[in-house]
Order: sequence, then C-alpha cells, then structure tokens
Amino acid sequence: MAGQHREPPQFPGAVGLTWLKVYDSVAPDGVRGGSPHVHLASAEAYITVAGQGEVVTFGPEGLASFELRPGGVVWFEPGIIHRLVNTSGDLEIFVVMQNAGLPEAGDAIMTFPDPVLADPAAYRSAVALAGDDIDTRLVEAATRRDRAVEGFAALLDGDDATRRERYERFLTRAVALRQHVVPDWRRLWETRPLEEARRTGQRLDEILAGEIAMLTQARVASYMPDPEPVPGMCGRLGTYLPEGWAR
Repeated sequence: MAGQHREPPQFPGAVGLTWLKVYDSVAPDGVRGGSPHVHLASAEAYITVAGQGEVVTFGPEGLASFELRPGGVVWFEPGIIHRLVNTSGDLEIFVVMQNAGLPEAGDAIMTFPDPVLADPAAYRSAVALAGDDIDTRLVEAATRRDRAVEGFAALLDGDDATRRERYERFLTRAVALRQHVVPDWRRLWETRPLEEARRTGQRLDEILAGEIAMLTQARVASYMPDPEPVPGMCGRLGTYLPEGWAR
C-alpha cells in the first residue's frame, strides 16, 4: 500500500490488542470459561463488549471476583492469577496487554498441578496444542483448561496461610520455567515498549526546540481482527494487524 513502512505501526504505547470469545464449555468444577493463568512481566486489561461474566483473581490479597459486563474494564498486574468465567455463554472481550510481544513469547503460565510445573518437559507437553485441525485443537484446549482448573483448585485448598504458601510456590515454579527466555524478552522489550517510551521523549525534546520533524512523519492505521480466530488459553482469539499488512 502507498507509504508502507518496513514494520507495521504498533498500537499506542506498544500494547497488544486481542479480540476474545470466551470458551462456553464446562470445566470439571461446573464453571464455564477459560484457563486460570498468570503473567510474569505484563499487566492485562479486559474490556467487555458483549455478554456477562466475571474474572476470578488470586494474588497477594487473596481470592476475589470482579464482574464483567459491557463497557466495564478490569485490569491487573503481573503476578495475579486470573480465570475468566463465562456466565452468559456469549462473553466477548477485548484484551489489552502491556509489552506487546512478551505475552506472545510465553509470558503466561497456567496453573497446572505442581508436579507438571516442576518439570519443564511435562509443562511444555501439557501446554501444547498439537492438533492438525481447529476442532482437534479446541478439544486439546479444553483438556488443557481442565488441568489448569485442577491445579487452581489445589492452590485454593486450605487456610489462608496454606494458600499463601502454595501461591508463592506456584510463582517460584512459574519463574523457573521462564528464566531461560528472559534475554529474548529483554530484546523484545527494548525494541518495542522501551523504544516507544524513548520516542515520546524525543517528541518532547522536539516540541521544546520548536521543531516538527517527527510530526511530519505521523502515520494512521486501520485494524481488523483475524477472520479465523484460533484457540487460546481462555477462548477463541483473533489478533489485530493493520489492514493491508501481511499476516
């Protein structure tokens, strides 16, 4: 397209945006929804666009639940375990992720039972969706979700002190699973979120100097979700790229 740059323009602030249709299948505990998991480096926000549900969280302040309804926003920092619940059966949300690139590079860890978390090979096997077609991967995603629900239930068993101990052990396991990729994460962070912040500093310097060079290079982009959403941790998700850019 005319004026096409080498790299597609990022969303403001180098965030990631995903459209998500939350799973409506029933987990072993009778609850419809997604896989409990945690993010290690990126904050996340849910913007509800259709249906109703809740996000159940577990973190330093214990167990909590937040209603999801159209127009509402719930966000949380890295370290908060969270589970999407689809109470209406038609819950759809926009997911806004800090540090675009890091979540796609394995920033999330599911709450599988502790023996799985303690074994990197077992975790890789449990998290993988290896099916050749969408229907097979959806079945695999449901099985994966059910194992994460099993582990989440184990975290919540017992008194507050026991829960806190299990929560901290889970985070320790999660960090151990991802330590080896931190150098790659750092490179992504430096070339996306950190670079975006630096560009803001450059703009401020330019304004202070009365210059307009960066303003004359401004871009506009139109985005649409992927027409073929894929199975994710919490539902069928569609990523966004500017129209006219190759996926």
